[in-house]
Amino acid sequence: MPLLINSANCQMVGFAVATIGWILGTTAMGFVEWRVWYLDNASQFSGLACMGMWRVCVFRHTNITTATSCHSYSYHDTYLPLDIRVSQNLLLMASILGLLGKASVTFALKNVSMRILEKNTTYKAFVISGILNIAAGICISVALIWNYHSVMTEEGIVFPPSFNLPFKPHAQQIGNTVIVACLAAFVLFLSGWFFLSYKLPLDSQVHPEISGNVDSCLH
Repeated sequence: MPLLINSANCQMVGFAVATIGWILGTTAMGFVEWRVWYLDNASQFSGLACMGMWRVCVFRHTNITTATSCHSYSYHDTYLPLDIRVSQNLLLMASILGLLGKASVTFALKNVSMRILEKNTTYKAFVISGILNIAAGICISVALIWNYHSVMTEEGIVFPPSFNLPFKPHAQQIGNTVIVACLAAFVLFLSGWFFLSYKLPLDSQVHPEISGNVDSCLH
């Protein structure tokens, strides 16, 4: 039994790493600081706007306090640029793929603990989990790159008048959420490598062949 458990030590670590990556990716999807817009104090749009994939929050400073207003949106809103609408779907897909990857590796680790080591079950379950986690990392990476490109090229957004936001800010930069998303993508890639590196124990691979040879000799 210890031999069987030791054969999947990396994959057990990978399971923990994949869980962390999935949590980080799902959390980053809901944060608003993907882009930070600095609004010109000399205009009617003075303040700060933090833009996420599903909502934008505006912080307007007064002499007494800071007023905060948040506006939600979805991929059905046609005023959103293509990069945000595609990134919304990519991040949702990453969350689903990561969850399916966790389910697959849970099944594989259960097989290892119960000494069920057929290649068609345990090995393939690890491979599927590795592919799913890497695919989730790719989805997050594409969203990150597109978000970075949009900020660097200073692209604007035609928000509804009720949002009281300009087409383009006075200045903009990448928000802190990008750090969380980058870490999520890296961790998912790492967990995928752990799962794809799984190899069956030598005794479980050789034993069926030996048994077959012994049976043939007896007959």
